[in-house]
Amino acid sequence: MVLIPGICLVWGLQSLSAQTPTDSELDIEAFMEERFAFQDEDIDYEDLYESLLQVHLSPLNLQQVTAEQLQSLSILTPLQVESFIGYRDTFGPLLSVYELQAIPEWDLETIGKMLPFVVLKSDPIPLSPPGVRRLKNAENAYFIVRQRRIWQTRKGFSPPDTLSSGTLSSRYLGDPNDVYVRLRLQQPGDFSVGLTAEKDAGEPFTWDTDSRRYGMDFLSLHYTLYNKGALQTFTLGDYQLQFGQGLVFGAGFSVGKGAETVATVRRSSLGLRPYTSVLETGFFRGAAATVTSGNLAWTAMYSSAPRNANVQLLQDSLEASDSYLSSLVLSGYHRTESEIQKKAQAREQNIGGNVHYKNRTNGLQAGVNFLHTRYSQPLLPRARIYNQFEFRGDQNAIGSLYISYNFSNHYLFAESALSKSGGSGSVVGIMSSLSRQLDFSLVWRNFDRNFHSFYGNAFSEGSRPINEEGFYMGMNYKPSRKISWSAYYDHFSFPWLRFRAYAPSSGSEWLSRFTYTPNKSLVLFAQWREERKSRNLLSDEQSANQYLLMEGKRRNFAWNLTYQPTPWWQAKTRIQLSSFLINGRTTRGYAIFQDLSGTINRFNFSGRISLFDTDDFENRQFLFEKNVLWAFSVPSFYGQGMRYYLLAKYKISRQLTCWARWAKTSYTNREGIGSGLQEIPGSEVTETTIQLRYQFNR
Repeated sequence: MVLIPGICLVWGLQSLSAQTPTDSELDIEAFMEERFAFQDEDIDYEDLYESLLQVHLSPLNLQQVTAEQLQSLSILTPLQVESFIGYRDTFGPLLSVYELQAIPEWDLETIGKMLPFVVLKSDPIPLSPPGVRRLKNAENAYFIVRQRRIWQTRKGFSPPDTLSSGTLSSRYLGDPNDVYVRLRLQQPGDFSVGLTAEKDAGEPFTWDTDSRRYGMDFLSLHYTLYNKGALQTFTLGDYQLQFGQGLVFGAGFSVGKGAETVATVRRSSLGLRPYTSVLETGFFRGAAATVTSGNLAWTAMYSSAPRNANVQLLQDSLEASDSYLSSLVLSGYHRTESEIQKKAQAREQNIGGNVHYKNRTNGLQAGVNFLHTRYSQPLLPRARIYNQFEFRGDQNAIGSLYISYNFSNHYLFAESALSKSGGSGSVVGIMSSLSRQLDFSLVWRNFDRNFHSFYGNAFSEGSRPINEEGFYMGMNYKPSRKISWSAYYDHFSFPWLRFRAYAPSSGSEWLSRFTYTPNKSLVLFAQWREERKSRNLLSDEQSANQYLLMEGKRRNFAWNLTYQPTPWWQAKTRIQLSSFLINGRTTRGYAIFQDLSGTINRFNFSGRISLFDTDDFENRQFLFEKNVLWAFSVPSFYGQGMRYYLLAKYKISRQLTCWARWAKTSYTNREGIGSGLQEIPGSEVTETTIQLRYQFNR
């Protein structure tokens, strides 16, 4: 039912003019899986997926791409980046993508990974803002509508119970459909206009200005211009910033620790870019601009955005002006009355900027960041034993200095920041190609316990740059085209208490991965990871408010075989094993799956059968799954059961493409799934997804 208006709109748009740009397909799940050794809940996969797709749909122009932009993809080694820049400086503009084969150190595997993210263009970019005709003829223009649903009835959608007080129990106010809509008009290097809207399952479709609901629960818009003379970028609406090593502005494709052990440790200064994801945090809303002058680029930004929050009144006060925020709500859900009451209860204002220097001859880059944040009410989280040094108040300021230097086959990079509290944070590292076969990286970081960065995303063990010191070493050795070995070791410490660890602690993590590629059709890898980290252990011999810190040891192993006899057929087999040891007790888990995917004319399909068995939640198994375009899936499974899914894509015409996905999980050891209002009676959960995309100008 939800799709009917979208279908009518799609067919009604077919009167627009057509032209046929090239389209390079990207197996984004495979790309992400290569970079993450093992999946876990601390990584924001959806934002990474969104950032990667943005580069794919707005590829880098090989005639103008910089070393910084090439490095940001986390595909090339320092030696390969240096080889490309040197080749282009020596021989001039490339004549064809096939010329990439002539670049020293660029093998066919590297070229294959790069092709979805690069393009060759020589057309001049208009200096004037786009009019109706240019918007109408945008090269990358599309409309997407998607509906997803879980078919078992969750408790939140069941009739409410009558409580002992005579009131009705809480239930979801909306229907069980997830609905997603996106409209994008983009000419790479010229302009981008976009609208993204989403309604989660349980959220009502309502127009209510009092609760700041305007149809869909979440709306995001942007209008962005590129390369208009000295004006490099200008944007209105939602946007993100990425400069230095992510201590102040850390948006973008930042992987960190993973199976790619060298190229992913360094952040890139990609600057200002529009925000197009459906995550309801981590972006600015307002206006920003970057202006260039010689070797300098100046960026200024202003943002005023509503934030979801829990609002409390100060004791002995009934005045609204005496309220404070006990916490910011980051879930983005507004399904029940209580969740809706938390929507847009605070306003966050940000003002800041960046000055970036780039020497075009010797590879030196440096810059200054500044960001001032102000909340409409003071943020005063409830005092806990571990959060004594967290931010409290209504204003924060943070500034940083950063530098990077590219010489020969080496990258040096560093950033140091200071927040209003007096806490500091620093990241220093190097990436180097010692030879054609060997690359390595070193990263040291230190974040004080009172270092406060709301939009930072630096290289770290924790999900935020705070209360941590660590040293990372990574290497990648490729003795031949068929064999490669990557590994890293990371030692970290937490000088102050953390959530679930009420004493200073330390830990370590290492990974080793061997990959064997005997021919173009077969890839085999095996990887091991071990992580040691301390946590609270409640003992019968101590009181309830005392905690004993105990080291937990987590081990993971994965074996993967990918066989692709032709470009149209692929099979993948994977085995995952895990164990968790703490206080002398070991629990275990495993998952096995078989994938098959293929292409027949306009029809693409993929499917999976998987089996999982874990002793407990600590051994839950995370599995990448293929999904419809712009939807990313990394579900986790624990207990005993099986998981199946089928995904089909059909290209109805040059403009119109349809996706359909069915997935089912069956448990053998439980009669209920989930908890609270998400609880499903029984042992099975089934979900479906339908998506339509209409591409203009095809």
